[in-house]
Amino acid sequence: MHIYFSGIGGAGIGPLALIAYQAGYEVSGSDSQHSQYTDRLINLGIRLHIGQTKEQIQIEDEAHPIDWIVFSSAVFITNPNNPELLYAQGKNIRTSKRDECLNMILESNKLKLVAVAGTHGKTTTTALIIWMLKQLNVPTSYSVGAKIGINNNGKKEEMGQFDINSEYFVYECDEFDRNFLSFRPYLSIITIVDWDHHDIYLTAEDYKQAFRQFINQSKHSFILDRDYNYLGLIKNRNITVVEHQNNQLKQIKLPGLHNRQNALIAIKALVDKFSFDEDTLIGVANSFPGSSRRFENIAPNIYSDYAHTPEEIAATMQLASEISNNIVVVYEPLTDRRQHYMKELYKDVFKKAKKIYWLPSYLAREDPNVPVITPKELISSLNNSNLAEEASKDDSLKSNIQAHANNGDVVICMAGGGGDSLDEWIRRNLIL
Repeated sequence: MHIYFSGIGGAGIGPLALIAYQAGYEVSGSDSQHSQYTDRLINLGIRLHIGQTKEQIQIEDEAHPIDWIVFSSAVFITNPNNPELLYAQGKNIRTSKRDECLNMILESNKLKLVAVAGTHGKTTTTALIIWMLKQLNVPTSYSVGAKIGINNNGKKEEMGQFDINSEYFVYECDEFDRNFLSFRPYLSIITIVDWDHHDIYLTAEDYKQAFRQFINQSKHSFILDRDYNYLGLIKNRNITVVEHQNNQLKQIKLPGLHNRQNALIAIKALVDKFSFDEDTLIGVANSFPGSSRRFENIAPNIYSDYAHTPEEIAATMQLASEISNNIVVVYEPLTDRRQHYMKELYKDVFKKAKKIYWLPSYLAREDPNVPVITPKELISSLNNSNLAEEASKDDSLKSNIQAHANNGDVVICMAGGGGDSLDEWIRRNLIL
Protein backbone atom coordinates (compact mmCIF):
# COMPACT_ATOMS: atom_id res chain seq x y z
CA MET A 1 0.00 0.00 0.00
CA HIS A 2 1.26 3.47 -0.95
CA ILE A 3 0.34 6.10 1.68
CA TYR A 4 0.88 9.76 0.81
CA PHE A 5 1.19 12.17 3.78
CA SER A 6 0.06 15.74 3.13
CA GLY A 7 1.70 18.02 5.70
CA ILE A 8 4.48 15.51 6.32
CA GLY A 9 6.67 18.01 8.19
CA GLY A 10 4.18 18.38 11.05
CA ALA A 11 4.82 17.07 14.55
CA GLY A 12 1.90 14.64 14.25
CA ILE A 13 2.06 13.58 10.61
CA GLY A 14 5.86 13.33 10.30
CA PRO A 15 6.40 10.65 12.93
CA LEU A 16 3.39 8.72 11.61
CA ALA A 17 4.89 8.75 8.12
CA LEU A 18 8.14 7.35 9.52
CA ILE A 19 6.26 4.67 11.46
CA ALA A 20 4.34 3.63 8.34
CA TYR A 21 7.62 3.52 6.40
CA GLN A 22 9.25 1.31 9.04
CA ALA A 23 6.13 -0.89 9.17
CA GLY A 24 6.63 -1.73 5.50
CA TYR A 25 4.30 0.65 3.68
CA GLU A 26 5.37 2.69 0.68
CA VAL A 27 5.48 6.29 1.89
CA SER A 28 5.72 9.68 0.22
CA GLY A 29 4.39 13.14 0.97
CA SER A 30 4.54 16.91 0.83
CA ASP A 31 4.70 19.98 3.01
CA SER A 32 4.23 23.68 2.48
CA GLN A 33 7.72 24.55 3.72
CA HIS A 34 11.17 23.18 4.39
CA SER A 35 12.07 22.30 7.96
CA GLN A 36 14.71 20.31 9.78
CA TYR A 37 12.27 17.44 9.98
CA THR A 38 11.46 17.31 6.26
CA ASP A 39 15.20 17.21 5.61
CA ARG A 40 15.50 14.36 8.09
CA LEU A 41 12.76 12.34 6.39
CA ILE A 42 14.41 12.85 3.00
CA ASN A 43 17.72 11.62 4.43
CA LEU A 44 15.94 8.50 5.70
CA GLY A 45 14.80 7.70 2.17
CA ILE A 46 11.22 9.02 2.14
CA ARG A 47 10.13 10.76 -1.07
CA LEU A 48 8.65 14.19 -0.41
CA HIS A 49 8.41 17.56 -2.06
CA ILE A 50 7.94 21.10 -0.81
CA GLY A 51 4.83 22.83 -2.09
CA GLN A 52 1.36 21.40 -2.43
CA THR A 53 0.09 21.53 -5.99
CA LYS A 54 -2.00 19.33 -8.23
CA GLU A 55 0.91 18.97 -10.64
CA GLN A 56 3.34 17.63 -8.02
CA ILE A 57 0.99 15.05 -6.52
CA GLN A 58 -0.06 13.96 -10.01
CA ILE A 59 3.57 13.27 -10.90
CA GLU A 60 3.95 11.17 -7.73
CA ASP A 61 0.67 9.33 -8.35
CA GLU A 62 1.49 8.49 -11.97
CA ALA A 63 4.94 7.18 -11.02
CA HIS A 64 3.78 5.36 -7.86
CA PRO A 65 -0.04 4.99 -7.70
CA ILE A 66 -1.33 6.36 -4.38
CA ASP A 67 -3.77 4.25 -2.36
CA TRP A 68 -4.37 6.55 0.59
CA ILE A 69 -3.78 10.24 1.36
CA VAL A 70 -3.39 11.07 5.04
CA PHE A 71 -3.57 14.80 5.75
CA SER A 72 -2.85 16.92 8.79
CA SER A 73 -5.54 19.03 10.39
CA ALA A 74 -3.50 22.10 9.46
CA VAL A 75 -3.74 21.26 5.76
CA PHE A 76 -7.53 21.27 5.76
CA ILE A 77 -7.98 24.17 8.20
CA THR A 78 -5.57 26.39 6.26
CA ASN A 79 -7.19 25.60 2.92
CA PRO A 80 -10.31 23.40 2.61
CA ASN A 81 -9.73 23.55 -1.15
CA ASN A 82 -6.20 22.22 -0.86
CA PRO A 83 -5.18 21.07 -4.37
CA GLU A 84 -3.92 17.70 -3.11
CA LEU A 85 -7.25 16.93 -1.46
CA LEU A 86 -9.14 18.07 -4.56
CA TYR A 87 -6.90 15.84 -6.66
CA ALA A 88 -7.68 12.89 -4.37
CA GLN A 89 -11.39 13.58 -4.69
CA GLY A 90 -11.15 13.68 -8.47
CA LYS A 91 -9.18 10.44 -8.60
CA ASN A 92 -11.34 8.71 -5.96
CA ILE A 93 -8.31 8.18 -3.69
CA ARG A 94 -9.07 7.39 -0.06
CA THR A 95 -8.36 10.33 2.29
CA SER A 96 -8.34 10.63 6.08
CA LYS A 97 -6.73 12.37 9.01
CA ARG A 98 -3.85 10.71 10.86
CA ASP A 99 -5.97 8.96 13.50
CA GLU A 100 -7.50 6.54 11.00
CA CYS A 101 -4.08 5.59 9.65
CA LEU A 102 -2.59 5.07 13.11
CA ASN A 103 -5.56 2.96 14.20
CA MET A 104 -5.02 0.79 11.13
CA ILE A 105 -1.36 0.25 12.08
CA LEU A 106 -2.31 -0.50 15.71
CA GLU A 107 -5.00 -3.00 14.75
CA SER A 108 -3.02 -4.78 12.04
CA ASN A 109 -0.08 -5.26 14.43
CA LYS A 110 -2.23 -5.98 17.53
CA LEU A 111 -0.55 -3.20 19.50
CA LYS A 112 -1.85 -1.99 22.87
CA LEU A 113 -2.10 1.80 22.97
CA VAL A 114 -0.47 3.66 25.86
CA ALA A 115 -1.73 7.21 25.36
CA VAL A 116 -0.48 10.40 27.00
CA ALA A 117 -3.06 13.21 26.90
CA GLY A 118 -3.35 16.58 28.59
CA THR A 119 -2.78 20.27 27.91
CA HIS A 120 0.73 20.60 29.30
CA GLY A 121 3.61 18.16 29.55
CA LYS A 122 2.46 15.57 26.99
CA THR A 123 5.67 15.47 25.00
CA THR A 124 8.06 15.24 27.96
CA THR A 125 5.90 12.64 29.70
CA THR A 126 5.56 10.54 26.53
CA ALA A 127 9.31 10.75 25.98
CA LEU A 128 9.94 9.77 29.60
CA ILE A 129 7.71 6.69 29.32
CA ILE A 130 9.50 5.62 26.15
CA TRP A 131 12.85 6.19 27.87
CA MET A 132 11.89 4.08 30.88
CA LEU A 133 10.54 1.20 28.77
CA LYS A 134 13.61 1.17 26.56
CA GLN A 135 15.98 1.28 29.53
CA LEU A 136 14.15 -1.73 30.95
CA ASN A 137 14.45 -3.55 27.61
CA VAL A 138 10.74 -3.50 26.71
CA PRO A 139 10.37 -3.41 22.89
CA THR A 140 8.39 -0.25 22.18
CA SER A 141 6.80 1.46 19.20
CA TYR A 142 5.96 5.12 19.64
CA SER A 143 5.05 8.53 18.26
CA VAL A 144 5.95 11.74 20.10
CA GLY A 145 6.16 15.44 19.19
CA ALA A 146 9.92 15.84 19.70
CA LYS A 147 13.17 13.97 19.34
CA ILE A 148 13.71 12.08 22.56
CA GLY A 149 16.31 10.54 24.81
CA ILE A 150 19.78 9.55 23.79
CA ASN A 151 20.76 6.48 21.81
CA ASN A 152 24.03 4.59 22.01
CA ASN A 153 25.63 6.98 19.53
CA GLY A 154 24.91 9.98 21.76
CA LYS A 155 22.21 11.40 19.49
CA LYS A 156 18.55 12.00 20.16
CA GLU A 157 16.22 9.35 18.79
CA GLU A 158 13.50 9.85 16.21
CA MET A 159 10.03 11.24 16.91
CA GLY A 160 8.46 8.01 15.70
CA GLN A 161 9.49 4.36 15.61
CA PHE A 162 7.91 1.04 14.75
CA ASP A 163 9.38 -2.02 16.47
CA ILE A 164 8.13 -5.29 15.03
CA ASN A 165 8.74 -6.98 18.39
CA SER A 166 6.67 -4.52 20.40
CA GLU A 167 3.41 -5.23 22.23
CA TYR A 168 2.80 -1.59 23.14
CA PHE A 169 2.55 1.66 21.22
CA VAL A 170 3.25 4.81 23.26
CA TYR A 171 1.52 7.83 21.76
CA GLU A 172 1.39 11.55 22.47
CA CYS A 173 -2.36 11.79 22.06
CA ASP A 174 -3.13 15.37 21.07
CA GLU A 175 -6.53 16.91 21.77
CA PHE A 176 -6.26 19.43 18.91
CA ASP A 177 -9.10 18.98 16.42
CA ARG A 178 -10.47 16.34 18.84
CA ASN A 179 -7.90 13.89 17.47
CA PHE A 180 -7.61 11.94 20.74
CA LEU A 181 -11.30 10.97 20.66
CA SER A 182 -10.55 8.59 17.78
CA PHE A 183 -8.71 6.20 20.10
CA ARG A 184 -9.61 3.65 22.78
CA PRO A 185 -6.37 3.28 24.74
CA TYR A 186 -5.34 0.30 26.82
CA LEU A 187 -3.78 2.81 29.23
CA SER A 188 -4.02 6.60 29.45
CA ILE A 189 -1.80 8.96 31.41
CA ILE A 190 -3.41 12.39 31.81
CA THR A 191 -1.01 15.29 32.35
CA ILE A 192 -1.96 18.79 33.53
CA VAL A 193 -5.23 20.05 31.99
CA ASP A 194 -6.22 23.67 31.23
CA TRP A 195 -8.59 25.02 28.58
CA ASP A 196 -6.76 25.38 25.25
CA HIS A 197 -7.44 25.33 21.49
CA HIS A 198 -10.22 27.85 21.93
CA ASP A 199 -11.09 27.78 18.23
CA ILE A 200 -11.90 24.06 18.50
CA TYR A 201 -13.37 24.01 22.00
CA LEU A 202 -15.51 27.13 22.29
CA THR A 203 -15.95 26.86 26.07
CA ALA A 204 -13.95 25.44 28.95
CA GLU A 205 -16.77 22.99 29.59
CA ASP A 206 -16.56 21.72 26.00
CA TYR A 207 -12.84 21.10 26.54
CA LYS A 208 -13.46 19.29 29.83
CA GLN A 209 -16.16 17.15 28.27
CA ALA A 210 -13.78 16.00 25.56
CA PHE A 211 -11.31 14.83 28.20
CA ARG A 212 -14.06 13.10 30.14
CA GLN A 213 -15.05 11.26 26.96
CA PHE A 214 -11.43 10.30 26.25
CA ILE A 215 -10.98 8.92 29.76
CA ASN A 216 -14.26 7.03 29.43
CA GLN A 217 -12.93 5.44 26.22
CA SER A 218 -9.74 4.32 27.98
CA LYS A 219 -9.51 0.94 29.67
CA HIS A 220 -7.58 2.51 32.58
CA SER A 221 -6.44 6.08 33.27
CA PHE A 222 -4.00 7.69 35.71
CA ILE A 223 -4.48 11.36 36.61
CA LEU A 224 -3.44 13.93 39.25
CA ASP A 225 -6.04 14.73 41.90
CA ARG A 226 -6.31 18.40 40.91
CA ASP A 227 -7.04 17.50 37.28
CA TYR A 228 -9.49 14.82 38.40
CA ASN A 229 -11.32 17.56 40.30
CA TYR A 230 -10.97 20.13 37.49
CA LEU A 231 -12.60 17.72 35.02
CA GLY A 232 -15.34 16.81 37.47
CA LEU A 233 -14.73 13.09 37.07
CA ILE A 234 -16.79 10.46 38.84
CA LYS A 235 -14.87 7.90 40.85
CA ASN A 236 -14.66 4.44 39.28
CA ARG A 237 -12.24 1.52 39.30
CA ASN A 238 -10.85 2.42 35.87
CA ILE A 239 -9.40 5.72 37.11
CA THR A 240 -6.40 5.92 39.45
CA VAL A 241 -5.94 9.30 41.12
CA VAL A 242 -2.43 10.40 42.15
CA GLU A 243 -1.89 13.13 44.76
CA HIS A 244 -0.08 16.12 43.23
CA GLN A 245 1.67 16.82 46.57
CA ASN A 246 2.79 13.22 47.03
CA ASN A 247 5.87 12.83 49.26
CA GLN A 248 7.46 10.60 46.58
CA LEU A 249 8.04 13.74 44.49
CA LYS A 250 11.13 14.31 46.64
CA GLN A 251 12.67 11.15 45.18
CA ILE A 252 12.21 12.34 41.59
CA LYS A 253 15.09 14.59 40.58
CA LEU A 254 13.86 15.91 37.22
CA PRO A 255 14.00 19.72 36.90
CA GLY A 256 10.63 21.47 37.14
CA LEU A 257 7.78 20.70 39.52
CA HIS A 258 5.39 19.99 36.64
CA ASN A 259 7.85 17.45 35.20
CA ARG A 260 8.17 15.72 38.56
CA GLN A 261 4.39 15.52 38.98
CA ASN A 262 3.86 14.16 35.47
CA ALA A 263 6.69 11.68 35.98
CA LEU A 264 5.01 10.42 39.14
CA ILE A 265 1.78 9.68 37.23
CA ALA A 266 3.74 7.81 34.57
CA ILE A 267 5.70 5.79 37.14
CA LYS A 268 2.52 4.82 39.02
CA ALA A 269 0.93 3.69 35.74
CA LEU A 270 3.90 1.56 34.68
CA VAL A 271 4.18 -0.04 38.11
CA ASP A 272 0.51 -0.98 37.94
CA LYS A 273 0.42 -2.27 34.36
CA PHE A 274 3.91 -3.70 33.93
CA SER A 275 4.63 -4.78 37.53
CA PHE A 276 7.93 -2.90 37.58
CA ASP A 277 9.60 -2.12 40.88
CA GLU A 278 8.77 1.49 41.76
CA ASP A 279 12.21 2.40 43.10
CA THR A 280 13.79 1.01 39.94
CA LEU A 281 11.52 3.16 37.78
CA ILE A 282 12.28 6.28 39.80
CA GLY A 283 15.99 5.63 39.33
CA VAL A 284 15.55 5.21 35.59
CA ALA A 285 13.39 8.34 35.40
CA ASN A 286 16.07 10.34 37.18
CA SER A 287 18.51 9.49 34.39
CA PHE A 288 16.13 10.80 31.69
CA PRO A 289 18.15 13.08 29.34
CA GLY A 290 15.13 15.10 28.19
CA SER A 291 13.70 15.78 24.76
CA SER A 292 14.24 18.42 22.12
CA ARG A 293 12.67 21.85 22.64
CA ARG A 294 11.71 21.10 26.25
CA PHE A 295 14.15 23.26 28.19
CA GLU A 296 16.81 21.90 25.85
CA ASN A 297 20.29 23.28 26.40
CA ILE A 298 21.46 24.06 22.87
CA ALA A 299 24.44 26.31 23.67
CA PRO A 300 26.14 27.54 26.87
CA ASN A 301 23.40 29.22 28.98
CA ILE A 302 20.94 29.16 26.04
CA TYR A 303 17.82 26.97 26.12
CA SER A 304 15.01 26.23 23.68
CA ASP A 305 11.56 25.58 25.12
CA TYR A 306 8.15 24.86 23.60
CA ALA A 307 6.16 26.90 26.16
CA HIS A 308 3.46 28.92 24.41
CA THR A 309 0.57 29.28 26.84
CA PRO A 310 0.59 31.26 30.11
CA GLU A 311 0.41 28.05 32.15
CA GLU A 312 3.32 26.47 30.27
CA ILE A 313 5.36 29.67 30.50
CA ALA A 314 4.82 29.81 34.26
CA ALA A 315 5.92 26.19 34.59
CA THR A 316 9.05 26.78 32.51
CA MET A 317 9.90 29.90 34.52
CA GLN A 318 9.57 27.87 37.72
CA LEU A 319 11.91 25.24 36.26
CA ALA A 320 14.44 27.90 35.24
CA SER A 321 14.33 29.46 38.71
CA GLU A 322 15.61 26.16 40.12
CA ILE A 323 18.92 26.73 38.32
CA SER A 324 19.29 30.53 38.17
CA ASN A 325 18.06 33.85 39.54
CA ASN A 326 19.06 35.63 36.34
CA ILE A 327 16.57 34.66 33.63
CA VAL A 328 16.23 36.28 30.23
CA VAL A 329 13.32 35.34 27.96
CA VAL A 330 13.02 35.53 24.20
CA TYR A 331 9.38 34.86 23.39
CA GLU A 332 7.69 34.08 20.07
CA PRO A 333 3.92 33.56 20.69
CA LEU A 334 2.35 30.65 18.83
CA THR A 335 -0.44 31.82 16.48
CA ASP A 336 -2.31 35.10 16.62
CA ARG A 337 -5.65 33.38 17.16
CA ARG A 338 -4.45 32.14 20.56
CA GLN A 339 -3.38 35.64 21.60
CA HIS A 340 -6.93 36.98 21.44
CA TYR A 341 -7.80 34.56 24.28
CA MET A 342 -4.50 34.75 26.15
CA LYS A 343 -3.60 38.46 26.13
CA GLU A 344 -5.05 39.21 29.57
CA LEU A 345 -3.59 36.01 31.05
CA TYR A 346 0.11 36.88 30.63
CA LYS A 347 0.27 39.42 33.50
CA ASP A 348 2.72 37.83 35.97
CA VAL A 349 3.95 34.76 34.06
CA PHE A 350 7.31 36.40 33.30
CA LYS A 351 7.71 37.91 36.78
CA LYS A 352 10.97 36.01 37.40
CA ALA A 353 12.58 37.44 34.24
CA LYS A 354 15.13 40.26 34.32
CA LYS A 355 14.61 40.97 30.60
CA ILE A 356 12.09 39.94 27.92
CA TYR A 357 12.49 40.14 24.15
CA TRP A 358 9.05 39.81 22.53
CA LEU A 359 8.81 38.73 18.88
CA PRO A 360 5.83 38.89 16.51
CA SER A 361 3.54 35.88 16.76
CA TYR A 362 4.31 32.80 14.68
CA LEU A 363 1.35 32.68 12.29
CA ALA A 364 -0.39 29.43 11.34
CA ARG A 365 -4.00 28.55 10.50
CA GLU A 366 -5.08 32.18 11.02
CA ASP A 367 -8.38 33.82 10.16
CA PRO A 368 -7.51 36.49 7.55
CA ASN A 369 -10.44 38.61 8.76
CA VAL A 370 -9.05 38.96 12.31
CA PRO A 371 -6.45 41.72 12.94
CA VAL A 372 -3.07 40.47 14.17
CA ILE A 373 -2.21 41.62 17.70
CA THR A 374 1.15 43.40 17.77
CA PRO A 375 3.97 42.66 20.24
CA LYS A 376 3.44 46.13 21.72
CA GLU A 377 -0.19 45.31 22.53
CA LEU A 378 0.75 41.99 24.14
CA ILE A 379 3.58 43.52 26.14
CA SER A 380 1.15 46.07 27.56
CA SER A 381 -0.68 43.23 29.35
CA LEU A 382 2.38 42.44 31.48
CA ASN A 383 2.66 43.75 35.00
CA ASN A 384 6.41 44.10 34.38
CA SER A 385 6.04 45.52 30.86
CA ASN A 386 8.98 47.89 31.48
CA LEU A 387 11.30 44.87 31.27
CA ALA A 388 10.04 43.84 27.82
CA GLU A 389 10.92 45.17 24.39
CA GLU A 390 9.83 44.36 20.87
CA ALA A 391 12.37 42.33 18.93
CA SER A 392 12.95 40.63 15.59
CA LYS A 393 14.99 37.64 14.51
CA ASP A 394 17.99 39.69 13.40
CA ASP A 395 21.63 40.45 14.23
CA SER A 396 20.63 42.73 17.09
CA LEU A 397 18.73 39.94 18.83
CA LYS A 398 21.56 37.53 18.17
CA SER A 399 24.04 39.91 19.80
CA ASN A 400 21.78 40.50 22.79
CA ILE A 401 21.25 36.77 23.39
CA GLN A 402 24.98 36.06 23.16
CA ALA A 403 25.80 38.94 25.50
CA HIS A 404 23.36 37.74 28.13
CA ALA A 405 24.68 34.17 27.85
CA ASN A 406 28.28 35.35 28.14
CA ASN A 407 27.28 37.33 31.23
CA GLY A 408 26.03 34.13 32.88
CA ASP A 409 22.30 34.75 32.43
CA VAL A 410 20.05 31.81 31.57
CA VAL A 411 18.43 32.67 28.24
CA ILE A 412 15.20 30.79 27.46
CA CYS A 413 13.95 31.00 23.88
CA MET A 414 10.26 30.09 24.02
CA ALA A 415 8.61 29.17 20.73
CA GLY A 416 5.90 26.72 19.73
CA GLY A 417 6.20 27.18 15.97
CA GLY A 418 7.72 24.83 13.39
CA GLY A 419 9.54 25.75 10.18
CA ASP A 420 11.26 29.16 10.31
CA SER A 421 10.34 29.61 13.97
CA LEU A 422 12.51 31.15 16.67
CA ASP A 423 13.70 27.63 17.53
CA GLU A 424 15.08 27.04 14.04
CA TRP A 425 16.56 30.55 13.94
CA ILE A 426 18.56 30.12 17.15
CA ARG A 427 19.83 26.74 16.02
CA ARG A 428 21.09 28.30 12.77
CA ASN A 429 22.59 31.37 14.40
CA LEU A 430 23.67 30.53 17.94
CA ILE A 431 24.99 26.98 17.95
CA LEU A 432 28.71 27.06 17.23
